[in-house]
Amino acid sequence: MRDPHTQNDMAATDKERRTESTIALNKRARHEYFIEEKYEAGLVLQGWEVKSLRAGKAQITEGYVLIKDGEAWLIGAHFSPLKTVSTHIVADPTRTRKLLLNRSELDKLVGAVERKGHTVVPLALYWKKGNVKLEIGLAKGKQSHDKRHTEKDRDWQREKSRLMKHSR
Repeated sequence: MRDPHTQNDMAATDKERRTESTIALNKRARHEYFIEEKYEAGLVLQGWEVKSLRAGKAQITEGYVLIKDGEAWLIGAHFSPLKTVSTHIVADPTRTRKLLLNRSELDKLVGAVERKGHTVVPLALYWKKGNVKLEIGLAKGKQSHDKRHTEKDRDWQREKSRLMKHSR
C-alpha cells in the first residue's frame, strides 16, 4: 500500500519538473484574447536556436502564428543568439520558423481563422522529451470591457483568498 504523503511529494516534483522545462510564456495572450482551444506544435529550428533555447534566451510575447498555403509559421518570436555559438553564421533572431502540426489540426485552424475570425497565438514554449514544443491557442480577441471584467474577477479572487486566510 502506498503512503499518501509520498504520492503528494511525487506530484510536487512533477510540477517542478514541468516549470523547469518551460522556456518562455506569453502572459499577454491570456490578457488580450479568449483562448478557446490549445494545440501542441513542434518547431523547425537551426542548431544555434536550440542552444540559445537551452540557455533560456527566447521571447514569444511579440510573436504570432500565420497560416499560409496549408502550413503554420511562427513570426515575430525572438530567440537571442549566444555569442559563443553563432560566430560562423549570421543569426537572425526573429526569423520565420515553421510549425509542425497534423493535417487535421491545420485544417481546423485554417477553418477557424478564415471563417470564424479567430487568430492563432503562441502561449508557451517548452521542452518535451528533448524536443522543443510550442503551445498555440486558437483565440478570439477581447474588447476593453472584457479585459476590465477579467481584472475585476482576478482582484476579487485575490481579495477573497486574503479574507479566507485572515479568518482562520
